[in-house]
Amino acid sequence: MPTTSSKTNKAEAASSASAADMEAQIETLKAEIAKLSAQIASSGGRSFDALKNIASDGADQLRYQGEAAVEGLKAKADDLEGQMAAAVREKPVTSLAIAAGVGFLFALLARR
Repeated sequence: MPTTSSKTNKAEAASSASAADMEAQIETLKAEIAKLSAQIASSGGRSFDALKNIASDGADQLRYQGEAAVEGLKAKADDLEGQMAAAVREKPVTSLAIAAGVGFLFALLARR
């Protein structure tokens, strides 16, 4: 029959072994956490670079679309200018009367 002192020695040995195992597991977990942190940091940097490239591409596309819209508006303005010039050449008296009427309306509105 084992004595109480041998039971305590076995219990102490078991608890020492389990404490050593826990410490080893904690160290392993710390190492894995450090690896994960490094991976997250590098992946975050890559994600930032990818997002920056996407934003840059989007800005370029918007700029090209804006330039195309401005060119379209310039072309329409040139067409309207040509049409107005042709209308003035065809009917100069009517154009002069319309211009005088518009000027008169602006003068009325400016007084108030």
